[in-house]
Amino acid sequence: MNRPLPSNRQSGLTYIEVMVATVLIAIALLPAMDGLYTAMRGNDVYESSSRQHYAALALMEDVLAEPFSLLTSAAAAAGSQSTPSSYSDTAGMPDRRLVFVALYDADNADSDGNLFTVPDPNLDGDNNPYTGYAGLLWVRVEVEGSVISLESLTAP
Repeated sequence: MNRPLPSNRQSGLTYIEVMVATVLIAIALLPAMDGLYTAMRGNDVYESSSRQHYAALALMEDVLAEPFSLLTSAAAAAGSQSTPSSYSDTAGMPDRRLVFVALYDADNADSDGNLFTVPDPNLDGDNNPYTGYAGLLWVRVEVEGSVISLESLTAP
Protein backbone atom coordinates (compact mmCIF):
# COMPACT_ATOMS: atom_id res chain seq x y z
CA MET A 1 0.00 0.00 0.00
CA ASN A 2 1.16 3.45 -0.86
CA ARG A 3 0.56 6.02 1.78
CA PRO A 4 0.79 9.75 1.11
CA LEU A 5 3.82 11.32 2.64
CA PRO A 6 3.10 13.58 5.60
CA SER A 7 3.25 17.27 4.76
CA ASN A 8 4.90 19.82 6.96
CA ARG A 9 2.55 22.51 5.65
CA GLN A 10 -0.49 23.25 7.85
CA SER A 11 -3.80 24.33 6.29
CA GLY A 12 -5.69 27.46 7.37
CA LEU A 13 -5.28 31.24 7.31
CA THR A 14 -2.30 33.16 8.51
CA TYR A 15 -2.55 36.14 10.78
CA ILE A 16 -1.67 38.47 7.89
CA GLU A 17 -4.46 37.06 5.72
CA VAL A 18 -7.00 37.58 8.51
CA MET A 19 -5.83 41.18 9.04
CA VAL A 20 -6.03 41.97 5.32
CA ALA A 21 -9.55 40.51 5.14
CA THR A 22 -10.63 42.54 8.20
CA VAL A 23 -9.30 45.78 6.70
CA LEU A 24 -11.04 45.10 3.38
CA ILE A 25 -14.37 44.44 5.14
CA ALA A 26 -13.99 47.63 7.22
CA ILE A 27 -13.28 49.68 4.10
CA ALA A 28 -16.31 48.18 2.32
CA LEU A 29 -18.63 48.81 5.29
CA LEU A 30 -17.87 52.53 5.66
CA PRO A 31 -20.04 53.63 2.68
CA ALA A 32 -22.76 51.19 3.71
CA MET A 33 -22.86 52.64 7.24
CA ASP A 34 -22.98 56.16 5.81
CA GLY A 35 -25.94 55.12 3.66
CA LEU A 36 -27.73 53.67 6.69
CA TYR A 37 -27.15 56.88 8.65
CA THR A 38 -28.59 58.94 5.80
CA ALA A 39 -31.62 56.64 5.62
CA MET A 40 -32.21 56.98 9.36
CA ARG A 41 -32.08 60.80 9.13
CA GLY A 42 -34.48 60.71 6.18
CA ASN A 43 -36.87 58.62 8.24
CA ASP A 44 -36.89 61.30 10.98
CA VAL A 45 -37.73 63.99 8.43
CA TYR A 46 -40.49 61.86 6.92
CA GLU A 47 -41.94 61.10 10.35
CA SER A 48 -42.05 64.80 11.27
CA SER A 49 -43.58 65.79 7.93
CA SER A 50 -46.13 63.00 8.17
CA ARG A 51 -47.12 64.01 11.72
CA GLN A 52 -47.55 67.65 10.63
CA HIS A 53 -49.62 66.65 7.59
CA TYR A 54 -52.05 64.53 9.60
CA ALA A 55 -52.34 67.19 12.30
CA ALA A 56 -53.23 69.77 9.62
CA LEU A 57 -55.69 67.34 8.04
CA ALA A 58 -57.39 66.71 11.40
CA LEU A 59 -57.77 70.45 12.02
CA MET A 60 -59.11 71.00 8.48
CA GLU A 61 -61.77 68.35 9.11
CA ASP A 62 -62.70 69.98 12.43
CA VAL A 63 -62.97 73.43 10.84
CA LEU A 64 -65.05 72.21 7.92
CA ALA A 65 -67.42 70.51 10.37
CA GLU A 66 -68.21 73.88 11.98
CA PRO A 67 -71.50 75.59 11.08
CA PHE A 68 -71.19 77.93 8.10
CA SER A 69 -72.33 80.91 10.18
CA LEU A 70 -69.43 80.44 12.63
CA LEU A 71 -66.95 80.18 9.77
CA THR A 72 -68.34 83.38 8.26
CA SER A 73 -67.97 85.09 11.65
CA ALA A 74 -64.35 83.88 11.86
CA ALA A 75 -63.70 85.26 8.36
CA ALA A 76 -65.21 88.60 9.40
CA ALA A 77 -63.10 88.71 12.57
CA ALA A 78 -59.92 87.95 10.63
CA GLY A 79 -60.81 90.56 8.00
CA SER A 80 -58.29 89.27 5.44
CA GLN A 81 -57.22 86.03 3.82
CA SER A 82 -53.69 86.56 5.18
CA THR A 83 -54.73 86.96 8.84
CA PRO A 84 -55.00 83.76 10.89
CA SER A 85 -58.45 83.09 12.30
CA SER A 86 -59.49 82.15 15.82
CA TYR A 87 -59.35 78.46 14.80
CA SER A 88 -55.54 78.65 14.75
CA ASP A 89 -53.39 77.12 17.49
CA THR A 90 -52.08 79.52 20.13
CA ALA A 91 -48.74 81.20 19.48
CA GLY A 92 -45.63 79.44 20.71
CA MET A 93 -46.90 75.90 20.23
CA PRO A 94 -44.60 73.51 18.39
CA ASP A 95 -45.91 72.69 14.91
CA ARG A 96 -48.46 75.51 15.28
CA ARG A 97 -51.33 75.16 12.82
CA LEU A 98 -52.66 78.37 11.31
CA VAL A 99 -56.19 78.54 9.92
CA PHE A 100 -57.18 81.18 7.39
CA VAL A 101 -60.84 81.72 6.48
CA ALA A 102 -62.02 84.23 3.87
CA LEU A 103 -64.93 84.95 1.57
CA TYR A 104 -64.26 83.57 -1.90
CA ASP A 105 -65.35 85.16 -5.17
CA ALA A 106 -65.05 82.15 -7.49
CA ASP A 107 -66.88 83.75 -10.43
CA ASN A 108 -65.23 87.18 -10.03
CA ALA A 109 -68.68 88.77 -9.70
CA ASP A 110 -67.19 92.16 -8.77
CA SER A 111 -64.87 92.09 -11.83
CA ASP A 112 -61.78 93.13 -9.89
CA GLY A 113 -59.75 89.93 -10.48
CA ASN A 114 -59.31 89.37 -6.75
CA LEU A 115 -60.76 86.07 -5.53
CA PHE A 116 -60.99 87.35 -1.97
CA THR A 117 -63.24 90.35 -2.50
CA VAL A 118 -66.95 89.75 -2.93
CA PRO A 119 -69.68 92.18 -3.86
CA ASP A 120 -72.12 93.01 -1.08
CA PRO A 121 -75.64 92.88 -2.44
CA ASN A 122 -76.50 95.04 0.59
CA LEU A 123 -79.88 93.40 0.94
CA ASP A 124 -79.79 94.15 4.65
CA GLY A 125 -78.61 97.76 4.19
CA ASP A 126 -75.52 97.48 6.38
CA ASN A 127 -72.83 97.53 3.63
CA ASN A 128 -71.20 94.50 5.30
CA PRO A 129 -70.51 91.58 2.93
CA TYR A 130 -70.26 89.13 5.85
CA THR A 131 -73.84 89.41 7.10
CA GLY A 132 -76.16 87.09 5.28
CA TYR A 133 -73.31 85.77 3.11
CA ALA A 134 -74.27 82.57 1.29
CA GLY A 135 -71.34 82.18 -1.13
CA LEU A 136 -68.14 80.19 -0.93
CA LEU A 137 -65.67 80.34 1.93
CA TRP A 138 -61.99 79.59 1.40
CA VAL A 139 -60.28 77.68 4.22
CA ARG A 140 -56.54 77.13 4.48
CA VAL A 141 -54.72 75.20 7.21
CA GLU A 142 -50.94 75.40 7.28
CA VAL A 143 -48.24 74.33 9.70
CA GLU A 144 -46.19 77.37 10.64
CA GLY A 145 -42.62 77.20 9.42
CA SER A 146 -43.15 74.26 7.09
CA VAL A 147 -44.39 73.58 3.58
CA ILE A 148 -47.44 71.65 4.84
CA SER A 149 -50.69 73.36 3.87
CA LEU A 150 -54.21 72.32 2.86
CA GLU A 151 -56.89 74.39 1.15
CA SER A 152 -60.59 73.82 0.67
CA LEU A 153 -63.77 75.63 -0.26
CA THR A 154 -67.00 75.26 1.65
CA ALA A 155 -70.55 76.49 1.13
CA PRO A 156 -73.67 76.60 3.28
